Amino acid sequence: MWIATIVSNIGTWMHEVGAGWLMTSLSSSPSMVALVEAADTLPVMLLALPAGAIADIVDRRRLLIAVQVYFLIVIGALALLTALDMTTPWGLLAFTFAVCVELPSAIALNSVGINISRAIGPAIAGVLVASVGVWPVFALNALSCVGILAVLLRWRREHHKSSLPAERFLSAIRVGLRFVTHTRTLQAVLIRGAAFFVFASATWSLFPLVVRRELGRGPEVYGLLLTCIGIGAVAGAMLLPRLREKISRSAMVACASALYALAALALAHLHNVGLLMVAMLATGVAWIAILAALQVSAQLTLPAWVRARGLAAFVVVFMGGMALGSILWGQVATWIGIPAALTTAAIGMVAAIGLTWSFRLVDGRAPDFTPSMDWAAPLVAETPEPDSGPVLVTIEYRVDPARRAEFVAAMRDVREMRRRNGAFFWELFHDSAHPTRFLESFMDESWTEHLRQHERVSVSDREVQRRANQFLVKGESTKSTHWLADR
Repeated sequence: MWIATIVSNIGTWMHEVGAGWLMTSLSSSPSMVALVEAADTLPVMLLALPAGAIADIVDRRRLLIAVQVYFLIVIGALALLTALDMTTPWGLLAFTFAVCVELPSAIALNSVGINISRAIGPAIAGVLVASVGVWPVFALNALSCVGILAVLLRWRREHHKSSLPAERFLSAIRVGLRFVTHTRTLQAVLIRGAAFFVFASATWSLFPLVVRRELGRGPEVYGLLLTCIGIGAVAGAMLLPRLREKISRSAMVACASALYALAALALAHLHNVGLLMVAMLATGVAWIAILAALQVSAQLTLPAWVRARGLAAFVVVFMGGMALGSILWGQVATWIGIPAALTTAAIGMVAAIGLTWSFRLVDGRAPDFTPSMDWAAPLVAETPEPDSGPVLVTIEYRVDPARRAEFVAAMRDVREMRRRNGAFFWELFHDSAHPTRFLESFMDESWTEHLRQHERVSVSDREVQRRANQFLVKGESTKSTHWLADR
């Protein structure tokens, strides 16, 4: 699977070179050229969350087979139209958008694999575009899907069944969004990512025009410089384990952002291809360091039941920053010129380091997301309908009078735990007649969704609850009640 993915990614990077260079032939407008990058990333931004919900619900093998067939048809059609000289600027953007509509559902197995292909694909594409034209690049990208398709058809995936029915699509999206909004460590990843990608998109979106207009070179130099980025990324991936022993992930993102900004300044103001090759090697090192730090930090915050949706949130920020940034920097380049636009983006990137420094990324070991399965089954006199709801759960606490404030502070973490596991409402009350008697209440959308909370509670969540329970009156325990809505 990994080898087939590398082959397919080589085709993808060849396609990137072909599409970017073809647009410089069809239009000289910086805005139109930058829109290629926007069309490449905008569908992922728009569809990543629904795709993440689907990936957490359906059989991923069948989903990926459908994706590869779709790629084969759409990219093959683009190759045919380009060979017949029927591709227009807006047609190229439409096909680029169509290709990337299914991209959120495709799984990238390994960042090193992606960048190995990035080191090979652009070099092949540069030679092909210079000697034959753009259409063979698109055709080879279509054929590169065949390898993954063949592996997927042979793969017999092991299934891990839950006793509960699969989540429903819209409910899965809502629960995924609740997890994101109530997980501070994941929010830090998204903020740091957004601050980088909006400015980093300037390099990718304006790259073809820098080579064609500022350097006056052809597709072979464009492919060569992109290959340098891939080589730098692979080399950077090999160095990352040693760097991680010395600096935190937050510091790594900051240092790599500064390096990326310096490389953007070199792209804006240098015209020597040899020096630009060095700058692009640095770009690759910085790019893989930032992506790896952010992706690993995101992974460390995600239990298995919501992993695809949590990573989809990261992809929305990643691709959203690239898409919207590409549109922005295309317009800026039209107004003030390409070198000035790249310089402005580099300055913004450095400023973002200081503005986001307080949002620290996860270091050390991940929380233990192993399901604890220590919630007792709810007591029911009659079996509720699976979709009946909402369900109100109340939990009574008798708290040590001297430790009320500590208990309330600990319950803030309990609130976040309940909300990220699916509850849409949470509140803590105290008895006006007996201030040490507290009532926690939270609501789930349905009876089935509440039972999912029983499956989702992890060893780490159990520790959150234990910290709150340590403030109870000695010898007291909590009392839980489940309330079903009558309609």
